[in-house]
Amino acid sequence: MDVIVKKCTLSGTVSAPVSKSLAHRILICASLSNTPCKVYCQGTNEDIAATISCLTALGADIEYKSGAFYINPIKKVNKGCILDCSESGSTLRFILPLAAALGADASFIGKGRLPSRPLSPLYELMCENGVKMSEKGVMPLKCEGTLTGNYFKIDGGVSSQFITGLLLASPIMGGATIEITGKCESSPYIDITLSCLKMFGIDVKRVQNVIKVGGKYISPGILTVEGDWSSAAFWLTAGVLAKKGEIRVLSLSKDSPQGDMAVLSCLKRLGGRVKFDKDCYIAYPSMLSGCTIDCSDFPDLVPILSVAAAFARGDTVFCNISRLRTKESDRVEAICALLSAFGISANATENTLTVHGGAPMGNFVDSFSDHRIAMSGAILAASCGCECTIKGAECVKKSYPNFFDDLNSLSHFLQ
Repeated sequence: MDVIVKKCTLSGTVSAPVSKSLAHRILICASLSNTPCKVYCQGTNEDIAATISCLTALGADIEYKSGAFYINPIKKVNKGCILDCSESGSTLRFILPLAAALGADASFIGKGRLPSRPLSPLYELMCENGVKMSEKGVMPLKCEGTLTGNYFKIDGGVSSQFITGLLLASPIMGGATIEITGKCESSPYIDITLSCLKMFGIDVKRVQNVIKVGGKYISPGILTVEGDWSSAAFWLTAGVLAKKGEIRVLSLSKDSPQGDMAVLSCLKRLGGRVKFDKDCYIAYPSMLSGCTIDCSDFPDLVPILSVAAAFARGDTVFCNISRLRTKESDRVEAICALLSAFGISANATENTLTVHGGAPMGNFVDSFSDHRIAMSGAILAASCGCECTIKGAECVKKSYPNFFDDLNSLSHFLQ
């Protein structure tokens, strides 16, 4: 599906969609709890749906109605089930050790780039601790046996999602200690996991890179999923790039554990003006200048921050971005192609991306079937005030199905 972004300026008020990072984890914890749980969640997306599909296949009963999930936890594990992760890397990496800890003897399937996305060192660690797995990189991925052990040592340099999967599985195994070696990538996402475990009564103790998890999942009864900082980043960036007016973003927590709240500090470093007022964050038109940004903890922000960098004076250097090459697309390549289509030069090494700011103008965006590239391209086009076609725009359903509706609500069309 192609979408045309018409000539417009952006201003107004929009609500951030729910955080899929929190929704994944809360739904998993609720499905493992002692009693049912009601989770208020204003909207869903394809990634959340993939996690629900897997939890249901394992034996949970999950119903969504009137803006809330009603979760009856797993009482009896469905052996030999097929777990469809669609294109969600989070779903695969979270559910894989969980299903093994439950002894589900499950087979995992998926589509797009999911089969080729990294599973090491989680794959090897599971094989060393009671699990027999089919060849990685090929789906279906069969997982037989039961994950055992109470001490797991894992390199944190590939993905924090592996650590989250082990943390979520630990209470099922009677508790465990997880030691993270090396530099831990996207460590704020581990903090999100720990906060969710605590919501469900799990005892968590962390001393630097050693985390001890104990206890059993206890349902809190009712929870609410907060707004998503990853998605809000698109509107906050649009606000600082606007020619006039302002953009207000609702439904965001000032005390969020989400690492992508770092968009505030990143935009500030670039010269962007964003402030909190009463119940929302407000982004104002700003003059931006290039800077250097370490992206280790928030790689998902790089596509939209590269759009801000395209309008900045001078060069902006994004460091520690190598993991972007194994996302839904090779995001480094996709970002360079996006910016090039708008006349902006960018060059990359294995671990850096440099954007040479200028005056972007263009009329076509290839999404590379990647939701964050499609949304970044739309903000880039709207900020230029030009008409632009977004190819493969349906990919936004992965994380933000209502993105283009919200874009239209903020659009003031130009003749």
